[in-house]
Amino acid sequence: MLALLVVPLAASATELSFGIVPQQSASTLARAWVPLLEALGARAGVALRFETAADIPTFERRLAQGEYDLAYMNPYHYTVFARDPGYRALARAEGRLRGVLVVRADSPLREVESLQGATLAFPAPAAFAASVLIRAELAQRGITFTPRYVASHDSVYRTVSVGLYPAGGGVVRTLEALDPPRRAELRVLMTTQGYTRHAFASHPRVAPEVVARVREAMLGLAADAEGQALIETLRMPRLVVAEDGDWDDVRALGIDLLDDLRAEAP
Repeated sequence: MLALLVVPLAASATELSFGIVPQQSASTLARAWVPLLEALGARAGVALRFETAADIPTFERRLAQGEYDLAYMNPYHYTVFARDPGYRALARAEGRLRGVLVVRADSPLREVESLQGATLAFPAPAAFAASVLIRAELAQRGITFTPRYVASHDSVYRTVSVGLYPAGGGVVRTLEALDPPRRAELRVLMTTQGYTRHAFASHPRVAPEVVARVREAMLGLAADAEGQALIETLRMPRLVVAEDGDWDDVRALGIDLLDDLRAEAP
């Protein structure tokens, strides 16, 4: 587990672990998230410890165990781990989350039907927009394929760009976060329908007054130029207050991929 204390406060200050879903490599995540967590912790009066995991399934197991005090998790993760161990949403980004199926920029593929029988790259089975939504839409179109799970969004983009797979799943935010030369190597072949974005959520053990301070600080980031710049570094829209019911659109899909994982948690 990558962990880094990013806010040097007094020893008596509250310290919280903040788990970030590993859509990208740990080093890439740290570069983007540590400055934001530093600013957020300073405003909220807490010490925030950046944490992530080697891959999305490991992150899911840690959520099931309740290892993170605060976490940024995908929409499906939230619907699962809000039930048990009881994470509760405090904020989310505006707008809708959409998955994108990418191919090499010079690929001859122009229609998703051309992927019939292909082997496609995805970050993980329960990666929501980058895997679940794309697989579902391909199935609805009658396209059969073999999924290969390669640990992160960045891994998908890399394996597609070097030609290991003809196409792979990601999301608009992580695709746009690529360095321009790498982004130019890829082209979007298909975009999914949109759903409520990722959740910022707190474990029930975190004191309500601390959660309130973190939420207030998070929403206040967009109120000044410095905070907005940090949010834009993540290619994330404006943050807004979230309610548990915001993810009812995801619940309505009836996804059960992580039910066994929840059953294994103590």
